[in-house]
Amino acid sequence: MHDLSVIIPTYNRVTRLARALESVLNQRELPAEIIVVDDGSTDRTEDLVGGFARNSPVAMHYLYQQNRGPAAARNRGLAAASGAYVAFLDSDDQWHEDKIKYQLPALQAEPSYLISHTQERWLRNGRHLNQKKIHEPLHGDVFARSLKLCCVGMSTVMAHKTLFERYGLFNEALRCCEDYDLWLRVSPFEPFLLVDRRLTIKHGGCNDQVSVKFREGMDRFRIQGLAVMLENTGLDEEQRAAVRAELLRRCAIYGSGCAKHGKKREARFYREMEHYVTTDEKSFINHTG
Repeated sequence: MHDLSVIIPTYNRVTRLARALESVLNQRELPAEIIVVDDGSTDRTEDLVGGFARNSPVAMHYLYQQNRGPAAARNRGLAAASGAYVAFLDSDDQWHEDKIKYQLPALQAEPSYLISHTQERWLRNGRHLNQKKIHEPLHGDVFARSLKLCCVGMSTVMAHKTLFERYGLFNEALRCCEDYDLWLRVSPFEPFLLVDRRLTIKHGGCNDQVSVKFREGMDRFRIQGLAVMLENTGLDEEQRAAVRAELLRRCAIYGSGCAKHGKKREARFYREMEHYVTTDEKSFINHTG
């Protein structure tokens, strides 16, 4: 067993959670522990995890909390993790049986990398879905891509715990796009190690996924992450300019959408954001703060 903690947040996904747990327990190389963080489920999640725990070859921990969203659930798992390395698996996804076997040694062999991700296979309602070129994961510098979209699949990630000590935890104020926010904070300063194998299976098409629930307002969460980035004094001028340009672009798009749907107050707010970030960055930070 390896010095690795697997963190699985879940909310009312008892059937899909079973598939996720089986994919970890069927690994050719096993982790030291599995931490299931139940974010307020009202189904039989606790009973399911208890059944798995009784026959598990690795330590399995069940943590319950009132519903606070995936960021808070992952942070709870991080606080409880005893391994030097952590891996994340969303409860509606699964791993290839060789994920730990290939990914953990690759990360351990490259001490200059604190974080790793893998290729994914995408399924929607059980059917294979081809990825667009822009969604193909990158090796090394992923900052420019991270501005445009969430380019690191959550269930592909394996990282050294010191990454979170250095860059902070998931932002619990964000009910969606908390992964986009974190990769945005990390990627200007850290390279991402790509293990170029399809070791993660991502399942889509379910109505309870946050990307579906918040589809119309996702840019609002991304704008929050970009606004915070302008306060980061570690960015060089080129990086800061790139953040500013992307922030302006998203404010314009989201503000126009608000105006189109009659949300006059929101539209005015994002027009003001555009003005501040264009004319006086310091005033913009104060305005948004």
